[in-house]
Amino acid sequence: MHYERKVREEIAAWERQLFKPPGWLERTSKTIGNRINRMIPAKAQNVITTTIKSIVRTALFGAEYTPKRPVQRELNLERSDQEAKNLFSLYQKIAVAEGAGTGAGGILLNVVDFPALIAIKMKYLFELAHNYGYDTKHFSERVFILKVFQLTFSGPEQRARLLNSVKNWDCEKELWSSDAEHYKNMDWETFQKEYRDAIDFRKLLQMVPGIGAVAGAWANYTILEELRQTASNAYRLRRVTCSHHLQKWGLPRT
Repeated sequence: MHYERKVREEIAAWERQLFKPPGWLERTSKTIGNRINRMIPAKAQNVITTTIKSIVRTALFGAEYTPKRPVQRELNLERSDQEAKNLFSLYQKIAVAEGAGTGAGGILLNVVDFPALIAIKMKYLFELAHNYGYDTKHFSERVFILKVFQLTFSGPEQRARLLNSVKNWDCEKELWSSDAEHYKNMDWETFQKEYRDAIDFRKLLQMVPGIGAVAGAWANYTILEELRQTASNAYRLRRVTCSHHLQKWGLPRT
């Protein structure tokens, strides 16, 4: 009970952080991202959007990211958090190595880095879901992963809506038992633009000769850390909400 109270306090602090005024890095990233977007030809924009759609479609409807590890339903919240830290450490090392390697390889390899980093994030999110006891074989859990991804890299105007969706997922997930319309009706242009706005400044430094490897490692390190904060707290929020409901109805908690 003491640990759950601690987690609730940490979640509340995370929520406040989500709605803090943008800092220097976020403002700079947004400004540079807008400039970069204006410079990129429409054909290149379409390639980027198509790449994102392809990876997300694989996540929603394929089996590529489904973890081999079983769903860890028997772990209590404290143990799940401990395992989540180990999982994150592994994936952050992978992301840092990938960013350093492509950063040292110039602009051509940086083009490869874009889809590779999204794939690493997706693999991490699928593993994290199983760690907290949620089975990604269910379509609704895959949609939840997409919501978490969007929440991490969304602009301030989208965060309240996405956070509300995360908080009420046990009700909202009934809408997504198996429905390809979610993919068809998604605003892909906004999705890819907000994602790129959130990372463009850091990934731009990765292309600077002489510092590409260091900048690439730093960029991927910080980007994965942002994803960890959002994803871990989203799943912890679901766990403590479920625990509260079970306690309210006098049912045993798992």
